[in-house]
Amino acid sequence: MTEPALPKCPVTTRLYEGGRVVAEGFGAVEAAKKLDEHPDAVLWMDLLDPDEADLQAIAPAFALHPLAVEDAVHDHQRPKLDRYSNHLFMNVYAVQVTTGGPVPTMDKWEISSFITDRALITVRKSDVDITGVLKRWDADPELAKNSGVAFLVYGLLDVVVDGQFAAARALDEAMDKTEDAILEVGGAPRPVRMYGFGLRKALAHLRRPVAPMPSLIEEVLRLEVGLVDDRLKPYYRDVDDHARRATETLDASRDRIIGLLDADLNEQSNALNDITRKLAAWAAIIAVPTALTGWFGQNVPFWGYEKVSGFVASVFLILVSGGSLYVYLKRRGWL
Repeated sequence: MTEPALPKCPVTTRLYEGGRVVAEGFGAVEAAKKLDEHPDAVLWMDLLDPDEADLQAIAPAFALHPLAVEDAVHDHQRPKLDRYSNHLFMNVYAVQVTTGGPVPTMDKWEISSFITDRALITVRKSDVDITGVLKRWDADPELAKNSGVAFLVYGLLDVVVDGQFAAARALDEAMDKTEDAILEVGGAPRPVRMYGFGLRKALAHLRRPVAPMPSLIEEVLRLEVGLVDDRLKPYYRDVDDHARRATETLDASRDRIIGLLDADLNEQSNALNDITRKLAAWAAIIAVPTALTGWFGQNVPFWGYEKVSGFVASVFLILVSGGSLYVYLKRRGWL
């Protein structure tokens, strides 16, 4: 293994042997020497927002494929697992949602990884917090003792998928809180409707990094990849179960919010129809006295012309006709 050059981006390193950290904080140049000095150890190296020159500096030491290096540098790669002759390349997204604002929002951070026989090299394209991953690695030294790089990959996937599942559940719980408001009589208030549209948008955005994860984990578990042994397979199956549950939660939530928004639209249509009927009914009632007063107000003689009896008769006809029409429309449910 040739000695790597020195990347200019921030680099974090740890060396694990027997499931425990035996060295950390050393530079990229020392990484190859540490692996030579500890034949049973595995390396974790993290690079924060490197450019192509930074990755090219370590590529010869770990035999990284040029296409994988290119994918690690460019943003917005899809979640995937690519196999090369000397290593695997994995791309995943850590996510977080916020449901307390006027509309839900989602943030995501891209994490690329080179997986070799003795090293996990992660590339963070933004400053995402990875303390959860470190805690997961340190939590079970016995499991990590003889599992090599596969344990490091498991810890990374476990934290990422748990975050995705938590985000899916947060959106689903936010939908529970807004469901009653959306289904109010006469349609939901505008802020509630806008929150519902925000939920639908957040679900669509979250599904893009979450939906491919079951296939990615299934690819990791395949025998021809040769990464996961029988001891770790149950743990990877647990991660796979969480990934599938996250996808199912998102799909169910998406169908649910679409149904709620459609129901709200139907309720608004029904309320509009009620208002239209009421306006038409009152217009009909108002038309009756208008017609009668117009008749009695003609400038030609008629029964009761210029007499009190004519005024009384007109008022009586207005009250009886208008009242009768009101009662009729009320019974028909138009008022």
